[in-house]
Amino acid sequence: MNIRDIAERAGYGVSTVSRVINGQSNVSDQARERILAVMDACGYEPNTNARYLKMRSPSPVAVFVMGTSNRLFGDILTRIQARFWALGEEVAVTHLEDDANEVQFAIGYQQTRHPKAMLFLGGERTYFREAFGQITVPSVLITNTAEGLGFENLSSVTIDNEAAAARAIDYLHAAGHRRIGILGGTRSPEQIGGRRLEGAESALMAHGIVFSRDQDYEPCDFTEEAGCRAIRRLLWRSPDLTAVLALGDVIAFGAIRAIYDRGGSVPGTLSIMGFDGTALSRYSVPRITTVRQDTDALADRSVDLLLQGMQGPAQALHELAPFDILEQESVGAPNISGVANLLAAAHDTHRLHR
Repeated sequence: MNIRDIAERAGYGVSTVSRVINGQSNVSDQARERILAVMDACGYEPNTNARYLKMRSPSPVAVFVMGTSNRLFGDILTRIQARFWALGEEVAVTHLEDDANEVQFAIGYQQTRHPKAMLFLGGERTYFREAFGQITVPSVLITNTAEGLGFENLSSVTIDNEAAAARAIDYLHAAGHRRIGILGGTRSPEQIGGRRLEGAESALMAHGIVFSRDQDYEPCDFTEEAGCRAIRRLLWRSPDLTAVLALGDVIAFGAIRAIYDRGGSVPGTLSIMGFDGTALSRYSVPRITTVRQDTDALADRSVDLLLQGMQGPAQALHELAPFDILEQESVGAPNISGVANLLAAAHDTHRLHR
């Protein structure tokens, strides 16, 4: 028996029952008498029953979101919350810093808050491999794969990041680009950015395009500011690039800003392609051509898998969601001297104003 059962039997709302249990005055005498009568008929004294209901009240579904500015996660989270709220499930969302160990945080959260289930929006496989065995509730990892980790209570839903990055390179190649740089993430195959890098590199090799990680790749965090700084470093090293694949839309936003700040344009000076297909990519200037993840599918399948786990023992499943190329405005024909001219103009301007 919980507070919802009492509300249903008494014929009043949950909030009214809660006010009676907590001894609040803003309840009519008729409602108070009816609710106390139902509680008495169920065998509970009002004072002790409040404590009992608090102990038995449904615990929330915990959602851990990696990073505070990931627009893709925001799109997915909105739909996840809507799905759970429609089912009457409480959702507790925690945003973690990009470099946080999400699994260790979740272990502490489990000990103090006792959630009924967990969703991880983003995460590093290394942390899950090392410590997820201490988590006992049903869980789902979203946008990264838990396949091969061997935890019965950890499912995952993601896209094929390697194939998606390769598709992006195919698109740039078809547009005529032969000098393509890559921006964002890390080299670690345990992280999403690392797998995207591997997929892009494989496609470049398949097309016979020369690519050097030391020369043509610049790692960075998934933020606009990081993308803005990173593309400056990349272009000073490789001024012959005609296109850049940013491994996240937010990185592409920052990279585009850096080009315009120096008097260039996209795709006039440099073509820039994003990754994720966030809602903002359709409203940026220019609109970003990007690899679009199906955020509705990612959210819906994650919720479905978690609900299966919450209903009883279930086999861990690892699924792939669809992706496609959203063709918009940020990729054009190659400008062989675009970046070199931009850098030369920036150098001349700096010299004139010294």
